[in-house]
Amino acid sequence: MKLTQATDYAFRLVLYLAKNKEEVVEAKYISEAEKIPRRFLLKIARQLIQAGIIESYRGQNGGYKIARDPAEITLKDVVLAIEGSIIINKCQEDPEFCNRKAQGFCAIHCCLNSILAVMEKEFEKYTFATLLNYNRN
Repeated sequence: MKLTQATDYAFRLVLYLAKNKEEVVEAKYISEAEKIPRRFLLKIARQLIQAGIIESYRGQNGGYKIARDPAEITLKDVVLAIEGSIIINKCQEDPEFCNRKAQGFCAIHCCLNSILAVMEKEFEKYTFATLLNYNRN
């Protein structure tokens, strides 16, 4: 499994807003500080807004702000907002895709499901409040 560049940027965007949780921050400042291309940031921000992770404010003092307490937002929340799901192979997303389903059992599929469960727990374990504490060390 490889997370996309969009997810990496989304992690950076949410962490930046978590650090500045009381402020509405303009996209251009986030873009410069986090080295995220502005157009890409705007696209990612829309997905994070739809997921209820960040909020958008219009007007002269517009920009973005974290929508919830950073302790309530996990890495998994961001991955799901950007990637849509956490999967290792196509069969996990769509069992009809598996060309071995006629045989009734796929040992590889069972192992990957177990690995995926561990990965999901790890993504759930880390909140953006946790990551803020990492930055202080």
